[in-house]
Amino acid sequence: MKPLNIVLFISDTFRRDNLTIHGGREVHTPYLDRFAQSAQVFERAYCGSFPTVPSRTDLFTGKWTFPHRDWSSLPREETVLAQLLSEAGYTTMMIIDTPHLLNYGYHFDRGFTAFEWIRGQENDRWRTDPVEVEYPFSLNKCRLGERTLRQYLRNVANRQSEEDYFPARTVGAAMRWLEHNARQKPFFLYLDLFDPHEPWDPPRHYTDLYDPGYEGEEVIYPQYWYWRDFLTEAELNHCRALYRGEVTMVDYWFGRLMARLESLNLLDDTVVIFTADHGFYIGEHGIIGKALFEEREGRHIFHRSPIYDEVARIPLLMYIPGVKPATHDAFTGFVDLMPTLLELAGVEIPAEVQGKSLVPPMRGERVEWRDFFVTSWAIVHQPGETVSRAVDGTERVVLSPRPSTVHERDWTLIYSVAGDEVELYHTATDPGQMRNVAREHPDVARRLHAKFLKLLEECGTREEYLQPRREIRV
Repeated sequence: MKPLNIVLFISDTFRRDNLTIHGGREVHTPYLDRFAQSAQVFERAYCGSFPTVPSRTDLFTGKWTFPHRDWSSLPREETVLAQLLSEAGYTTMMIIDTPHLLNYGYHFDRGFTAFEWIRGQENDRWRTDPVEVEYPFSLNKCRLGERTLRQYLRNVANRQSEEDYFPARTVGAAMRWLEHNARQKPFFLYLDLFDPHEPWDPPRHYTDLYDPGYEGEEVIYPQYWYWRDFLTEAELNHCRALYRGEVTMVDYWFGRLMARLESLNLLDDTVVIFTADHGFYIGEHGIIGKALFEEREGRHIFHRSPIYDEVARIPLLMYIPGVKPATHDAFTGFVDLMPTLLELAGVEIPAEVQGKSLVPPMRGERVEWRDFFVTSWAIVHQPGETVSRAVDGTERVVLSPRPSTVHERDWTLIYSVAGDEVELYHTATDPGQMRNVAREHPDVARRLHAKFLKLLEECGTREEYLQPRREIRV
């Protein structure tokens, strides 16, 4: 059997409930809805190490990142996915507009035959003009201050049509690459789109699908905070429209990519995967953003930020030629993608990989599988205030231990260290995770905590990080 080609499409901050197959009714995603009808659909896919860069480290290494390191460059000592596929004879290509994977020497291109970086997203230092930019909303509502927003507005100042927007540019580059390289089989094409991550500024025709006639401020890059403190209800509703407009734009260009794969007669021997790293709160739990974060005296201050399902659950759709569409209940996430792709490619999975291949469950085989999954901030910060310096020189302060979320079929535990608040939700009857029942069900909280602690121990977590987490007080 010939090795299969692989196309992996990641859409940053793409909420699972955008999709009809996951109960979404508010967002137009016709191309992904059609794709889902021919795909393996994973109902219990979650973000693992959180957020953007740690999640990609899970994917590239097949190992849990959060017990050992925070947001950081791809570790040089790790064997990575593209390296193994390249050594096995794959032509490996990375095409991305997500800047954080290559900015400041993060080097997630390691192991790829070649890569292309579509420049200009978020704080990418790409352009120095125009000198003066017009801000679409009051800067006191802006995340990361004026500098990042000014840079972004310069980067996108010359757009003329939808083809100049990032999904079009990135998918367009992928389609051109496929035209020229479709015969270089087998190939691995890795696509990483930053949209629908903010700043949200899709073409107006997409936003008008969701909030036509709006005339207020366009809060395209809001603070990560309690929305009622700085937004009106109309502004929050328009933020939803801006976000959903970006989702529909990503969906359209994913459809264009699928059409090009079909036109090149590649779908009979190409695996196509659509997924996301995490979601985003747009009013749920009173929050807008994916964390609680403020700027104070020139420093970035991180407050206690639980990871609820709106952020933790992710879409994972996998088309495999010749395999009938199916829905799976296996608890999974990015840590499992590396061994899955290696098995599909016929490449040996390294012994040190901690993730599990999804190929046996997709074949209908009865295999031992985990009955829970963990979404977590890095736990490498000791309890209390921790100060670090980002690669851009910004001082970052973590005021309290960062929570981890333990997902089970009917229950969700949110826990950081002994003595901090414990949250337990019976998600089978409370899917919005609104009623904390930790005191009513301490036995359940202890059971989920034991699973979490066992995972940390199996991952070789250092005792200095384990010790504060060995107890749970409910």
